[in-house]
Amino acid sequence: MRALSANARSFDFKQFPWINGAIVAIFALLYLPLLATWVHGWMFKSISIEHEYFSHGMIGIPFAGYLAWQLRSQVAANVASGRDQLIGAGICTIAGLLYLSNLAEPVNLSLPLMLTGGILMLCGSVALRLLAFPLILIWLATPNEIPYLVAPYTAPLQIFIANIAGFILRILGFPVVVDQFYLYLNGKQVEVAPYCAGLKMLFTSLYVALLLLNWTDMMRSRKFIGFFLGCAVALSVVGNIIRNTILVYFHGTGQDALFVWLHDSWGGDLYSAGILGILVWWIGKFEPKPTPKPVHLED
Repeated sequence: MRALSANARSFDFKQFPWINGAIVAIFALLYLPLLATWVHGWMFKSISIEHEYFSHGMIGIPFAGYLAWQLRSQVAANVASGRDQLIGAGICTIAGLLYLSNLAEPVNLSLPLMLTGGILMLCGSVALRLLAFPLILIWLATPNEIPYLVAPYTAPLQIFIANIAGFILRILGFPVVVDQFYLYLNGKQVEVAPYCAGLKMLFTSLYVALLLLNWTDMMRSRKFIGFFLGCAVALSVVGNIIRNTILVYFHGTGQDALFVWLHDSWGGDLYSAGILGILVWWIGKFEPKPTPKPVHLED
């Protein structure tokens, strides 16, 4: 007996529009409360420190939705093969089990996994490739424990930042003593802790750099991608050195209100916005300008 092709065995969801509507409704019921929890936690710092590192999702997730909406006609034109539907259903099943675990990390990860499996099941692998970048943005904005796992390995960066900050303050005439990642000024100690080493700003800078590369259509140049991401890393590190230098100065000179403002309050948000603003300005310098169309004069 001749085997049937994968396409012949596939189920055509387009013949039953109500099924797609039901899937979207179920997805919204499951995950809108989760997204609301993320946004509330990012805005009001009501979630763990590790999950705060993914606050760039407030920019990236809406942008991913915008990109997906722009591609909706191309995505809808594709038909999933039987193989795609089988794999997609398997991925959705795994995502459902993670959601039912009622544990924070698995539930969070179930969102991008469910999206990936759902797209593959409903529209196929071609649609999945079309939506690869929006999905990457959602995966990278999903809170997880990666910052916690990375933190123990940031000691070299902490020591580097502490020494550069101490060097700058000594040049300015302040009697700073540096011991590993501790700085002492006027008998007051400031620690460049793992979470003060700029990991959050580094994650955010790289994420926003990806958004800008896509927005300016610079993703086609691999050399520029590497260059710009490297610039984002360098800018993040330099900006964090300056921030830690100012924090040591504020604490060492008894200006505790300013220290709290920059370290814990909206001063830190202002600093982050400044770093990201520089990235936006920077890529604007490299964005290709449209070539003017030649004007043909009539005889």
